[in-house]
Amino acid sequence: MGKRRVVVTGVGVISSLGIGIDKFWSSIKEGKLGISRVTRFDVSDLPTKNAAEVNDFNPNDFIDKKEVKRMDRYTQFAMAAAKMAIEHAKLDVESIDRERAGVIVGSGIGGIQTLEDQHQVLNTKGAGRISPFFIPMMISNMASGRIAIEYGLKGFNESVVTACATSNNAIGDAFKVIQRGDADLMVTGGSEASITKLSFAGFCAQKAMSTREEPELACRPFDIDRDGFIMGEGSGILVLEEYEHAIKRNAPILAEIVGYGCTCDAYHITAPHPEGDGAMRCIRMAIKDAGISPDEIGYINAHGTATPIGDPLEIAAIKGVFKEKAKDIPVSSTKSMTGHLLGAAGAVESIITIMALKEGFLPPTIGLKNQDPQCDLDCIPNVGRNADIKYALSNSLGFGGHNATLVFKKY
Repeated sequence: MGKRRVVVTGVGVISSLGIGIDKFWSSIKEGKLGISRVTRFDVSDLPTKNAAEVNDFNPNDFIDKKEVKRMDRYTQFAMAAAKMAIEHAKLDVESIDRERAGVIVGSGIGGIQTLEDQHQVLNTKGAGRISPFFIPMMISNMASGRIAIEYGLKGFNESVVTACATSNNAIGDAFKVIQRGDADLMVTGGSEASITKLSFAGFCAQKAMSTREEPELACRPFDIDRDGFIMGEGSGILVLEEYEHAIKRNAPILAEIVGYGCTCDAYHITAPHPEGDGAMRCIRMAIKDAGISPDEIGYINAHGTATPIGDPLEIAAIKGVFKEKAKDIPVSSTKSMTGHLLGAAGAVESIITIMALKEGFLPPTIGLKNQDPQCDLDCIPNVGRNADIKYALSNSLGFGGHNATLVFKKY
C-alpha cells in the first residue's frame, strides 16, 4: 500500500481572538490584537503584566455541568474545540468505524491551575481534603482521553508533550497514523491554560516574557525592539481523515496535510542551536516528506515568539533552507495577535495556515514597526494580503530543542 492521502475536514479554535473558526479567522484577517493586561490574578509584583487571556469562554456551553467541575481549564478548552471541530467536519461519529478513529491531543504544561489550587488545599486544609479528581484533572494526557471517551473513539490514542512544539508534533503524528493505515480518522491538536500565577512567575524568572506595559508593544516578532514573548491560552483541534474516507461521507475538505518534519537540536534546554541546525533539518524533512521542492512553498507561518535570540535564528534557518528564494516567501508570526499558546500554539497556527490556503489570504505580523535587519525577510508587516498559494509551511520550536514542521496543501 502506498502512502494514503490525508485531509483536514474540520477545525475548532478557542483563543483570545474569539471562540469558533469564524470569529477567530475574521480577527486574524483584521490584524486584531488579542493581548491585554492580565485580569486573572494580581500582576503588581511581576515584571510581565500582559497576556492573551480567553475571557468569553463558558465551559457549560460545550460540556455537561457536572463534568466541567472535574476538568482542568486546559481540558475544558480541548473538549470545546473538539466539539466545534467535529461539528465543522459534519461528522456523525455513530456512522464511522470508531475502532479506526483516534485522538492525539497534547499540552505543554497540562493542568497547572489544578496543581496550584490543590497545593493550596494541602497547605491550608491538610492532605485529607485533596480532591479525588486532582490527578486525573492535572495530568496532560487527559484532554486526549476525555475526547475519546466523549465520542467513543477507540483507536490510536496518545498525548504528545514537546513544550512549544507539542501540537505540531501531535498533528504530525496523527497524520502519519492515518497515512500508514492505522486509522481512518484522527482528532488532533493541542490545548493550554497556563496563565496562572506560578506559571507566569516561572517564565518571568527565566526572563523570557516581554516586560513592556503597553499591550500593543508587548509582542513584536521580528521587530528591533522586541523583548520577549507574551503568554496566550486556548486550544486548536483538527479533524484529519484519509482522503477516500472523507470523500465517501461527503465531508467538507479544508486542505490537505502533506509533510511532517521532526528533529531535535540536542544542544541546550532552552536556547536554540546557534546556527539553527535543528530547525533547518526539520523544515527540509517536512518538504521532502511532502514530495515537493522548496520553491513551491508560498507562505511560512513562523514560530516567531518575539524573543531576542529566537527570531533571528528562525529567519537564519529559513534562509539556510530556501537560499536566494527565501526573500520571495512571505513569512508572518501570528503570535503577534494570539500570544504564545505554548503547547497549543502549533495547532492554532496550523488552523491559520489552513485558512490562509483555503481563502488565499496571508495573515500579518502586527506591531512590526522597526524590522530587525537580522530578520530581513518579507514578514508581512501590520496588514495581511491576498495571495493565491498552493503550499504553506508552519514551524514550531520548543524548549528541549524540539522542532516540528508541517506542510499543508491547498485543496
